[in-house]
Amino acid sequence: MICQVSENMDRKKYFRAIPKVDAVIKEQETEALCHSFGKEIVLDVIRRELEELREIVRTGTEEEIIWTLNHFRDCLPERVRDYVRPHLRRVYNGTGVVLHTNLGRAPLGEIQMQAALEIMGGYSNLEYDLEKGKRGKRSSHFSGLAEKVTGAEAAIAVNNNAAAVLLILSSLAAGKEVIVSRGELIEIGGHFRIPDVMEQSGAILRETGTTNRTRISDYEKAISPETGALLKVHTSNYKIVGFTEEASVEELAELGKKYELPVIVDLGSGVLVNLEKYGLAHEPTVQETLAKGADVVCFSGDKLLGGTQTGIIAGKRKYIERMDRHPLMRAFRLDKCSVAVLAATFTEYLDPERAQRNIPVLRMLSRPLTELREQAESMKKRLEGGEQGSHSAGVKFSEQDGGGLPEFAVEACVSQVGGGSLPGEEIPSFALTIRPGAESCETLAARLRNCQVPVIGYMKNDRFWLDMRTVLPGEVQELCRELEEILYGN
Repeated sequence: MICQVSENMDRKKYFRAIPKVDAVIKEQETEALCHSFGKEIVLDVIRRELEELREIVRTGTEEEIIWTLNHFRDCLPERVRDYVRPHLRRVYNGTGVVLHTNLGRAPLGEIQMQAALEIMGGYSNLEYDLEKGKRGKRSSHFSGLAEKVTGAEAAIAVNNNAAAVLLILSSLAAGKEVIVSRGELIEIGGHFRIPDVMEQSGAILRETGTTNRTRISDYEKAISPETGALLKVHTSNYKIVGFTEEASVEELAELGKKYELPVIVDLGSGVLVNLEKYGLAHEPTVQETLAKGADVVCFSGDKLLGGTQTGIIAGKRKYIERMDRHPLMRAFRLDKCSVAVLAATFTEYLDPERAQRNIPVLRMLSRPLTELREQAESMKKRLEGGEQGSHSAGVKFSEQDGGGLPEFAVEACVSQVGGGSLPGEEIPSFALTIRPGAESCETLAARLRNCQVPVIGYMKNDRFWLDMRTVLPGEVQELCRELEEILYGN
C-alpha cells in the first residue's frame, strides 16, 4: 500500500495500515525468505520490524510514517540477513597495531588454520594413544614440540597466561609466601593484577625492594621458612626508566638453588625469536630465560608467539608434573582446536626461517618499508581510478552537492607491536590516508565499520589512516572493493 501525505494527520488511520504478521508471512517474497533462512527467524524479524513501525506511527512525523510503511517490505530481506549475520566477525586491521587486543591479537596463518579445520570436522585422537590403544593425554600433541623448541624438560598449556600464573602458584606455593619485586606488581588488561591472582591461588604475597630498584639482596632478606617460591614478572606492558635496578634471572636462579626454592618467571607476551633482527628492542626469549636457570617460565600463545590464545608453561619436569596433576588443570585445559593450532605453531618454530614465512605476526613485523609503500601506492592508484578507470561518474558526493572527491595520499607513519608487548616501541611504516569529500572523518569511519567486512583504522589531521603493516597483501583487493563502494557507491 502506498500512502500519501495528508494535511491533518490521523494516526489511527496509519495504525490500521500496519500489516498483520499472518498476512506478511504468506506473501511470496516472504515465503522465499523463509525457505532461505527458516520460518522462525523470519517471523521474529517481522515482529520486531512491526513493533518498530508501531513506535514510529505513535511518535514520528507523517513523512517518517509514510516512508516506513512504504518501505517496510523492501527492508525485510536486509533485516533478516542482519539477524543471522554472526556477531563475531572478521575485520580489516588498518590501525598498525600488530597485536591489537580488541581485534583478536595474533591472526593465524594458513597452516595453523588448516590444522584446526581438520580437527573440527570429525573425531580425533585428542585423548587417545594410537600406539597403545588406550587413553592418552591431550598435551602429548604439543609438549614434545614445545620442549624441543624451548629447551625445557617439560611443557604444558592452559587457556591463557593469567590461568598459567594461577596454576603455577596454586600448585607450587599455596599457603606459602611468594617473593616478588614491588616494581613487578603489574596489572594486565581488564584490571587483572598480579597481587589478585596470587591471592586467588592461596599464595601469600611478599613484596621486596622498591618500585624502581630491587637488588638480589632484597630477595634474600625476604626469605623465611614460610617462603614457597621466587617470582619474577617481566614488565612487558610498561617501562620503568631512569634510576633503576632489578635482579637478573641468573641471580635469582643462584638464590633459588641456595635455599631450594623454585624460580618462576612470567614472561607475559613470550617470544621464541630474537626481535632485534626486526629492528626492535631486545625482548628476553623463552629459550634464554630457561637457559639462565629459571625453573618455570610461562608466556602467552597469542601474542608474539603468533598462535591462538593459550598460556604455555615450560620448565623443570618435577614442577610441571605437579601442575599437571592439580585440579585446576582440568578447569584450564585447552579445547581440541587450540591443541591443534598450538602443535602447528610449535612445528613452524622448529625451523626459524619457516616460522618467519608462515607466522603472520613475524611476517608483519619483518615487512620492509619498500613493500609497505608500494602496497599503499597501489591502493591509492586503484582508488583514484588509475587501474579501474575514472570513478567520477559514480561518485556519491559531487562538486554540485557542495562536497568533492575524496583525496588520497601515501604518508609515513609508525606501527606498534601492541598486546602489552614492547611498550613505547615504534616501527616505521606507511599508510594510505583518505580525506573524505562531503562527509567528516567520523562519518566515514562509522560507515567503514558497517561494511560487510568492517574496516578499522584511525583518524589524524582530518584524514582516515590505514597503516599498511597490518593490512595483509591477500586482503588488498577486497579491501579496495569495499572502499570503492563506500566512497563512490560502486
